Amino acid sequence: MRTVHYHPDASLYAIKGVLTDQQNLTIGKLGSFRFPPGLYVYVGSAKRNIRSRIERHLKVDKKCHWHFDYLRPYLEITEVHTFPGQEGECGLFQRLLGEQQGKIVIPGFGSSDCTCKAHLFFVPL
Repeated sequence: MRTVHYHPDASLYAIKGVLTDQQNLTIGKLGSFRFPPGLYVYVGSAKRNIRSRIERHLKVDKKCHWHFDYLRPYLEITEVHTFPGQEGECGLFQRLLGEQQGKIVIPGFGSSDCTCKAHLFFVPL
């Protein structure tokens, strides 16, 4: 079951999902990686149509476009939050990473258009 919390001025989002079993996955051109079981949080942005972007990310059967699309079929989505855009996608990622005491386990995941180490973090359960 998932809950989506929409902020009225949102342009940023964080999708939380649980991976119950270890998976070895190829993430597009990024490469092949081992994903340990646990909680994953993916941070993204959408200047327009944030609801459509989130609904697309939540679908399982789709053509893979973003890094998250390759991981999505293996996650049980638990929650989605949206945020206003003042802190930016990278700032939101860094804040949530610290608040959740997360770890970056897949370098480059979701951050091909910025200098961040990733926009996906992992929290062991």
